[in-house]
Amino acid sequence: MTYKEKKKKLLGLIDEYAKQDIAVAFSGGVDSSLLLKIVCEATKKWGTKVYAITMHTKLHPMKDVEIAKKVAAEVGAEHEILYVDELAQAGIENNPENRCYLCKKFLFTKAKEVAEQKGVTVILDGTNEDDLHQYRPGIQALKELGVCSPIAAAGMTKEEVRKLAKEYEISVSNRPSTPCMATRLPYGDALSYEKMNQLEEGEEYLRGKGFYNVRLRLHGDILRVEVDEESMEKLLSIKKEVTAYFKGLGFLYITLDLEGFRSGSMDIKITKES
Repeated sequence: MTYKEKKKKLLGLIDEYAKQDIAVAFSGGVDSSLLLKIVCEATKKWGTKVYAITMHTKLHPMKDVEIAKKVAAEVGAEHEILYVDELAQAGIENNPENRCYLCKKFLFTKAKEVAEQKGVTVILDGTNEDDLHQYRPGIQALKELGVCSPIAAAGMTKEEVRKLAKEYEISVSNRPSTPCMATRLPYGDALSYEKMNQLEEGEEYLRGKGFYNVRLRLHGDILRVEVDEESMEKLLSIKKEVTAYFKGLGFLYITLDLEGFRSGSMDIKITKES
């Protein structure tokens, strides 16, 4: 399908959902922000309600909730924030390979409970077409709970989502993806908020230096830095400053990944075995 055809399909799907009250799992990222914007416009047509449900989790950057509040206000959604501690409650302390499944099952079960309290039976999430072709065990949890993913159903990729978000003038249309901080550690390594807070602070430092896609992956004593390939020369030009900063955070060895930024680089072994 062409981009125009995908857009038409997406709008049609959401228009059907909007004939009744809807809950949107809303992180404040570009995918869920686009979804929420379109849903809000569709529900105005039908006189129904939309509830944006944001999970305030300790495994995502703290600024995510503030961004979600801002975008929800921009699009005029009723915003619900759930405070959860999935590290303590979802059985993922040792970062198992099915971590994403366990976490999504826990989080969306909570979201479903909130939706049901409001008489809502339809929950939408922002999964896109690209997500379906990566290691995303959490998608199975969404299916089991009956969560609908209209962006993926319309075949819309991440690039197309960004394009449409710009058309809708959504403020976070160019925001880089910020997945769960647990993705920064190898499967099987015990997760701790101390480690993840260090990694979050380090990534924010690099973004403050003008780097767009940034991931810090921690392998024992070794910190592996991922930035876009075209940004490597810039990073090396300030390597002494960056190294000193990271060592000040408590990291022992600092390395630059020569393959550059890759979403899901911790999943390579799993995807090869699959």
